[in-house]
Amino acid sequence: MSTPVRTRIAPSPTGFLHLGTARTALYSWAYARHHGGQFVLRIEDTDVARSTQESVQQILDSMHWLGLQYDEGPFFQMQRLARYHEVVEAMIAAGTAYRCYCTPEELDAMREAQRARGEKTHYDRRWRPLPGKKLPPPPPGVQPVVRFCNPVDGIVTWDDLVKGPISISNHEIDDLIILRPPAEDAPPGSLGVPTYNFAVVVDDWDMAITHVFRGDEHINNTPWQINIFQALGAPLPRFGHCPIILGDDGQKLSKRRGAVSVTAYEEAGFLPEAMLNYLARLGWSHGDDELFTPAQIVQWFDGSHLARSPAQWDPAKLAWVNAHHMKQAADERLAAMVQRHLAGRGVVDAPLTQLTAAAGLFKDRCATVVELADWLSMFYVPVQASEADLQTHLTPDVVPALRSLRDLLALATWDKPGIAAAMKQALAAHGLKMPQLAPALRVLVCGRAQTPSIDAVLALFERTTVLERLRHL
Repeated sequence: MSTPVRTRIAPSPTGFLHLGTARTALYSWAYARHHGGQFVLRIEDTDVARSTQESVQQILDSMHWLGLQYDEGPFFQMQRLARYHEVVEAMIAAGTAYRCYCTPEELDAMREAQRARGEKTHYDRRWRPLPGKKLPPPPPGVQPVVRFCNPVDGIVTWDDLVKGPISISNHEIDDLIILRPPAEDAPPGSLGVPTYNFAVVVDDWDMAITHVFRGDEHINNTPWQINIFQALGAPLPRFGHCPIILGDDGQKLSKRRGAVSVTAYEEAGFLPEAMLNYLARLGWSHGDDELFTPAQIVQWFDGSHLARSPAQWDPAKLAWVNAHHMKQAADERLAAMVQRHLAGRGVVDAPLTQLTAAAGLFKDRCATVVELADWLSMFYVPVQASEADLQTHLTPDVVPALRSLRDLLALATWDKPGIAAAMKQALAAHGLKMPQLAPALRVLVCGRAQTPSIDAVLALFERTTVLERLRHL
């Protein structure tokens, strides 16, 4: 590309980073990385009443966990107020913006009259300067807003990266407010706050953003933004509007409805590479591939093959993807994650060496790190088998063999071959087969009737723990 690719993600800190924004961040990051460009993080915090530092930190934590490293930022809009005012004053001087002194009551009356006439409600441009038009003097005591002189004729058209050509008539949009005055209780000298559609244009212009991926709820904002770009003489970025993500019930997944924060999935034991894999497939494809690494996403994501229809969140599919990545993950890494989960349950002395060996043995049976922690907790906390398992597997024929095995294990070499030899000796002495003895042994020592190879599992326990759990036979 002749111009270096620069993408951005611009979440609002009015809540957690939700899945739709995370997917947009992924696409923006992957596109920039694919083209050797740069990825920018911007925090759109002009909603002062609802923005919180906790939300900012959660956004940063989510980006870090997902591995979506940004090259610049985070930039905060509330630290750029002087810049927005500079651009507004230049636009007023150029005749592309103007001050409007309408009171809320006047605007309400204007809309009510339009509704009574069966018209679409919109601002009637009464304060917009025009050749030969005489404006009244500004009313005393009214703080003006600044409005953009949107073109009154013509059509706004762009070639969307996702949806293809889109056209919207300028008759459908009016002179939007681009700057509001400071609140009445603001300290003297406070600057007014820009509105979203204006601030985002100035930011993208100043930050030389070339490609914007975002949710398709922004399509109706795009004509205003394109017109402001053109009024400023700023280069237009390419826009790509991705369809929404639907929840299990087919309704839009959003901050206010049904969405779960990205960090909640970390707490639930999902791997970041699995989340990226699953999020990428919620609106993008690479042939029939379902499972891939972050490096492959970067290699393949060139902005094509983006879906035009909404995707539906499928927890079962996510668990399947995560199970795959669990199998691929290094045992040492999983062990460290399990160690943190166990510490949260009060198990603070689980040695990493033991957890690493256990993770290698049990990870194929798990869809999440939390499930793996559930398995590995049996090495450190007492277990309680179900009454049904005890009745099924602790039969009168098996109990004597378990007692013999207990005595043999007390003297056996404590490794997999030594434990296997003790089990064979107990089986031979009592004329039993492994399928009779092994489930009963699992129930007593592990609390469940199914595990990986029982000799390998027992070898991971402390000998004293195994003997204690067999003591009451």
